[in-house]
Amino acid sequence: MPNPMTSSPDQPTPQPVPPAPAQQQRGVQQPRSRPPQQRNQPQQQQWADVSVVVPLYNEEESLKELNQQLRSTLGRMNIRYEILYIDDGSTDHSFQILRDMKRNDRHLKVIRFRRNYGKSAALAVGFEKAQGNVVITMDADLQDDPAEIPSMKRRIEEGYDLISGWKKVRRDPISKTIPSRFFNYVTSVLTGIKIHDFNCGLKAYRREVVKSVKVYGELHRYIPVLAHWEGFKIGEIVVQHRARKYGKTKFGIGRFWKGFLDLLTALFTTRFLRRPLHLFGPIGLFLTLAGSVIDLWLIIEWARGLTSLGNRPLFLAGSMLIVIGIQFISLGLLGEMISKTRTTAEEYSIREFLK
Repeated sequence: MPNPMTSSPDQPTPQPVPPAPAQQQRGVQQPRSRPPQQRNQPQQQQWADVSVVVPLYNEEESLKELNQQLRSTLGRMNIRYEILYIDDGSTDHSFQILRDMKRNDRHLKVIRFRRNYGKSAALAVGFEKAQGNVVITMDADLQDDPAEIPSMKRRIEEGYDLISGWKKVRRDPISKTIPSRFFNYVTSVLTGIKIHDFNCGLKAYRREVVKSVKVYGELHRYIPVLAHWEGFKIGEIVVQHRARKYGKTKFGIGRFWKGFLDLLTALFTTRFLRRPLHLFGPIGLFLTLAGSVIDLWLIIEWARGLTSLGNRPLFLAGSMLIVIGIQFISLGLLGEMISKTRTTAEEYSIREFLK
């Protein structure tokens, strides 16, 4: 009877199975090594020489022409570049046109908002996504000339941190030019920044500027002010301003009243954001001192028997000044507490990001 432990002559002798490594025996999975071609593949660099940020709202007629001009100008510069279109909730076919252009151009990136947030929001998101060492902003209505980009980039390379375009010869109706000049003059006087056109959409920024300056609300008009108070060097260059070719302006006369309020916001957030007591404190001290002097004088007159406090409205006015002054000082103290304990950040609902 054959021994079950011995193999038959026509059966192969089983080979001994080598013991599993100690880690496999304990149930530890070994890491997989990547194939040589994948391991040696260099990672794609995520940077560019120039990023062009274009906020837009209902500009379907001008987008293709603008993109051709941008590609022509940037292509001649022989640099790495990207173009970011920020669709601020357009209700026309702007996004469909951008999506079609994106399919044929790897330099394009398209961001679409769910609703209209405003130009400041579009620029804020564009600044966040931009990867260029130099960031150019311009409007999508073809009034800004892309041919100005090389000269603005050279000024940045000369040592400036922000170059603002100056539309010295404007192709706009007088209803826009006169109020704009007035606000530019007032802004220059109040901020001490000697440039002529704060609201020009054509600007060039060093990368550090767009990553440092926080734009929200309607403060896009005063980005040079915000950058100046952050310590950046501001310059200006005369640029060509072209007449609007398609559509009509998206801004009415109401933007000038909002612009004045935004100027107050810019001044407050740059000079007094971290020291609100320096703004409210002097006002409160002046009112409190004035009320105290008035009441003290009336009390001395009453003590000498020269007057009666009951029939002197000035005594009540002095008391009100004291109360209002104390309230101003208290408001400044509350602002100091809030500025040291709370930071806020705007968030925007992005519908699509084609990258």
